[in-house]
Amino acid sequence: MTLPLEILYIRLRNELEACQQYLPDAFDLSERSLTTFPLKVEVSLDRTPGPVMENGKVTYRYNHRLELIIGREYPFEKPLVIWKTPIFHPNIMMPEDGGHVCIKLLSDWSFNSTLSTFIKGLESLLLSPNGGSPFGTESCTAAAQYFNATPRRTPPIILSPTPKVVRQ
Repeated sequence: MTLPLEILYIRLRNELEACQQYLPDAFDLSERSLTTFPLKVEVSLDRTPGPVMENGKVTYRYNHRLELIIGREYPFEKPLVIWKTPIFHPNIMMPEDGGHVCIKLLSDWSFNSTLSTFIKGLESLLLSPNGGSPFGTESCTAAAQYFNATPRRTPPIILSPTPKVVRQ
């Protein structure tokens, strides 16, 4: 099922405009740009702590890049998410393993879901890894074991939110 192209364009433009309210980089909001599929939107989450494994120790990275790939069936079909930066997380594959993201936001995607809510959900996922439901990759399984065995400590949060989204 698909929306008429004119309606899909309006919806995408509105959603990306909503993202611009808290995501500083500009989008090409032209009809030509937003009706060429798949639409690839690069997202940069800054100042959001996410775990990484460095030299055998879990530390936190505060800049993460991912790509949202939006198909012609949007919003009936959820966007595809590909993680681009190193991560040590039970619910996010390392880029070399495919970079896929396993979160409730994806399984609960509906026509009423929006890109801005989705991006906020990704930020929440970084702060709250779910060790009880990891992907089956080696790094995700190791991350699940780590988070299930290690008491939660809250990483320091930088309070000036400046995530960025850039149209590729």
